[in-house]
Amino acid sequence: MSRFRPTVVEVDLDAVRHNVRTLTPPGSQVMAVVKGDAYGHGAVPVARAALGAGATWLGVALVEEGIELRDAGIGGPILVLSEFPPGSEKDALASGLTPTVYSEAGVTSVAEAATAVGRPTAVHLKVDTGMHRVGLWPPEAAPELARQILDADLTLGGIWTHFASAESDDHTTREQLDRLLRAAAAVRAAGIEPALVHAANSAATIRFPESHLDLVRPGVAIYGLAAGPGLDAGLRPALSWRSAVTMVKRLPAGERISYGQTYALERDSTVATIPVGYEDGFSRLLSRAEVLIRGVRRRVAGTVTMDQIVVDCGDDELALGDDVVLIGAQGEERITAEELAGHIGTIGYEIVCAISSRVPREHRG
Repeated sequence: MSRFRPTVVEVDLDAVRHNVRTLTPPGSQVMAVVKGDAYGHGAVPVARAALGAGATWLGVALVEEGIELRDAGIGGPILVLSEFPPGSEKDALASGLTPTVYSEAGVTSVAEAATAVGRPTAVHLKVDTGMHRVGLWPPEAAPELARQILDADLTLGGIWTHFASAESDDHTTREQLDRLLRAAAAVRAAGIEPALVHAANSAATIRFPESHLDLVRPGVAIYGLAAGPGLDAGLRPALSWRSAVTMVKRLPAGERISYGQTYALERDSTVATIPVGYEDGFSRLLSRAEVLIRGVRRRVAGTVTMDQIVVDCGDDELALGDDVVLIGAQGEERITAEELAGHIGTIGYEIVCAISSRVPREHRG
């Protein structure tokens, strides 16, 4: 994509590598979760960086995401974190994607596809230990489904679960971990040995060393985003979102700005126009947010429009082309994804994932 507009996302791949190394526990493998185009950071370059930093697995949400990585020449194991959708099984296995299964139908469809493509296949059995989104319930049924996996000429590559609230709820997290470990023990007691047992997401990787097991699955933390309050120590944010001033004007006190005329200038002020809007993922709900220009916080003035925002710069002098930071650092100031999330009652994950594809990603490092 040619870039003429100055609005861009910059991704620091050295930060990704640093974060992967920081999150790697002694004695455990790392699966770098790169679903959702690597949380908006760019799946292919992030996957390469993560593998280069020592990750041994990649995790994706969709078969299509895994195939995209294979088409880019990325090797190594890739786990699809939910069962393959009907009709995708042959394409997924032909691309060397590792299936998650948690139902008899899921086992059958993978086994039939494995026979059709002539490929030995190991699957990971997901156990629902309390998240209640997807997974085998109850966990006590794990030995029976594991036996069906073997009877279908598949192998058990792993058994795993996903935590619901590892960032904040110690009791529930430990209860979920205990359920997984009991399910894995029951599978072993039935004479079936899973190659890997894994549970830890980003928050658990940081907060619960006992959950590291054979493999950890950090997602948001490899991008330097907080998996919960205070859970970003030692991590480096990988993403910055920048633009530039495209218009400057001086307006008298009392002038009202943008759609709905909701923002009135309290004094004579310099206002600047920035070419970013809700079509780019800068939500209309961020109409009270701030940006950085010349190292100073500037308040968004009025409603965020589809393609542009206006910011109130008071008496400061500005120039066309001045650098604008939407997420990232400038001088001594920094605006984080979590700060923007606080304005609209969400989490930093959603902010970076919502930056639209029309904003080019530039990767460095």
